[in-house]
Amino acid sequence: MKALDRELQRQRIRRALPFIHPGSSVVDVGCHEGAFLDAARDRVSSGIGVDVHEPDRWIGDPFDLHVGRLPDLVDGKRTFDTIVALAVVEHLSRDELQAWSKAVPALLAPGGRLVVTTPAPVVDKLLDLLISLRLLHGMDTDAHHGFNPREVPRVFQRGPMELEVSSRFQLGLNHLFVFRRYG
Repeated sequence: MKALDRELQRQRIRRALPFIHPGSSVVDVGCHEGAFLDAARDRVSSGIGVDVHEPDRWIGDPFDLHVGRLPDLVDGKRTFDTIVALAVVEHLSRDELQAWSKAVPALLAPGGRLVVTTPAPVVDKLLDLLISLRLLHGMDTDAHHGFNPREVPRVFQRGPMELEVSSRFQLGLNHLFVFRRYG
C-alpha cells in the first residue's frame, strides 16, 4: 500500500469506529492486515478478520484471521455485535451480494450492526488516474464492475435489517451505510 492508500483507509476507519461499542465482538471483512481491528482494539472484546487473500502479516492476538469469505462464518453457533466491510462490497458479484444478504442477519446478534463504506462510481476514473501517476496502489480496483452504491440499501435492508445511517464523506466520493439488526 502507498501512503495515499493508507490515508484513504484511515479515513474509512475513522468513519466506522463510532459504531463500535466497548466490549463488542467484531468481524472485519476485507481486513487485509487488520488495520481496522487494530484501530478498534480498545473497543473490541473479540474480533475476526476475514479476507480472501492471506496477508503478508497479521496483527495477531487477540484477533483471529479467517482466509475465506463472509458466508463461511455462518455456523448457527456464533453471532457478532458488528460486521464491518470497508471498501469491500463494490468488489462482490451480484451472487456474492445475495449470499451476504442472507449471511449478515445470521451472523449479527439482535441490535448488531453492519457498517459498510463504498465509493461513488466516479471514483473508478479518479483511481485509474492516481494509479497511473503511481500515487495509489488501488488494490483490486478492476473488480469494482461499475458498482452503484444505491444497491447497498436494496441488498441489506430486508428481513430483520433496517438502515440506520446513510451519509457521504470525502467530498461525496464515498458512502457510509449502517444497518441494524432488529428483533
